[in-house]
Amino acid sequence: MPLPLPLRNCLAGLILDSLHDAGARRGLEAVAAVCADPGALEGPGALPEAFPREMFERQDGGWRLKRGFKGHEREFGERAERARRLLHLRPFDAEDPSLGVALVAAALLFHAHLYVEVHELLEPHWLRAEGDDREALQGLIQVAVGFQHLANGNVNGARALLHDGCGRVLDRTLEGVPLDPFGRALQRTLDRVLSLGEDAPRGFDWNDVPRFPVRTS
Repeated sequence: MPLPLPLRNCLAGLILDSLHDAGARRGLEAVAAVCADPGALEGPGALPEAFPREMFERQDGGWRLKRGFKGHEREFGERAERARRLLHLRPFDAEDPSLGVALVAAALLFHAHLYVEVHELLEPHWLRAEGDDREALQGLIQVAVGFQHLANGNVNGARALLHDGCGRVLDRTLEGVPLDPFGRALQRTLDRVLSLGEDAPRGFDWNDVPRFPVRTS
């Protein structure tokens, strides 16, 4: 079940801020903690400043998502914990990182299936880019959003964006990294999605998602 936009945007913003801000990272850790145990953080000063209180309320001696978000606790908590594990020991990036640094962070988020965050992280770089770099970045963003559509059960949206994104990364290079191997692997992944038809959201093996193209050394 896809997260409602207020929850999705709140968590995405907190995760992206946690790439460069210690306070946001403490807020993310607090979110993950109370999603696992509503009573985990009690007492004066227990909640960090960046904790998104507007999404939570006090219930039964602990912090829980507001009643209007009932049914989304598990997905919200799982995404927060995935991000916490990914970032808790990671050095901080600059607030406005270079494209190369942003792509390394995007790869980590992509491999953790945090596709909304990949989109939000790369979009400012796409807006500033030109020529082939702009096309390549648009392709990477479309691929990330395509996989998010698949996770949300939107098969048609997933097919369309994976197809378009694949076309934009084939035969291109970004920051010195050839994108063609990623594009070829995406073609095979898209074939599997197409073969599953309307059962793709349930039958897709997420181990089949290709590795994000980024320089590793």
